[in-house]
Amino acid sequence: MRWLNERQRSKLVVETCLLAGKIMIENGSEMVRVTDTIDRISRNAGATEARAYVTLTGIIMSATPDMGSQVTAIDKRTFDLEKVSTVNDYSRQFADKKISLGEFYRRLKRMDKDVKPFPFWLQMIGAFMVSATLEVVFRSNYTDFWAAGFVGMMGWCIYCLTDHYTDIRFLNEFIAAICIGFMSILIIRAGIAKSADDLIIGGLMPLVPGVPITNAVRDTLSGNLVSGPSRGIEAIMSACALGFGVAMAIKILG
Repeated sequence: MRWLNERQRSKLVVETCLLAGKIMIENGSEMVRVTDTIDRISRNAGATEARAYVTLTGIIMSATPDMGSQVTAIDKRTFDLEKVSTVNDYSRQFADKKISLGEFYRRLKRMDKDVKPFPFWLQMIGAFMVSATLEVVFRSNYTDFWAAGFVGMMGWCIYCLTDHYTDIRFLNEFIAAICIGFMSILIIRAGIAKSADDLIIGGLMPLVPGVPITNAVRDTLSGNLVSGPSRGIEAIMSACALGFGVAMAIKILG
């Protein structure tokens, strides 16, 4: 009976670690943080012989040498650093023995219900501010402040709507970039702003894959030569989708 209980606990440790790692990778965490979190959870749970192999597309883990490994797949990746922070907070609470392993697992299962994304209207305001302030900080263009904010806000709206209705990777960036190019050129032709280049650059800023690029460099420098280049390729493909979309808009409208 005692052997059965230990085996059940080992299985719970693996399931908790896999779920925590999956949530972190899906929401933009770097591999170093994921590996460290899994190791800490295992160690604090008493599974000192646990081993985990973490990649961008899946996690393989076993609690003991005589126990079979379990695998979880990572199908879709987005960016919600609040969920990453929440997983780390739960891990610290578990280390301080404020919550049990079972409660830790149940909280992770409720993660999508407990941690809601920012409201869409707030995301729109954020996109407006990122695009508009770029004109002032980096381009010293005060006249196109409102136009750049509008283009960035509408580009983010189109990006979110496309991402909601399609599962094709990088299509949302491509369509959003085309619309940003169209809007920028039409605004210039209407005489509302002065520089189409500034509007396009500002409008693209909320869509630039900054987090994947940063994580790619961090993973590569830490010696993870699987996830690092993979994230880099993913970031490059996103940047190419944005560039091709803008190029198509300029080609059509001139």
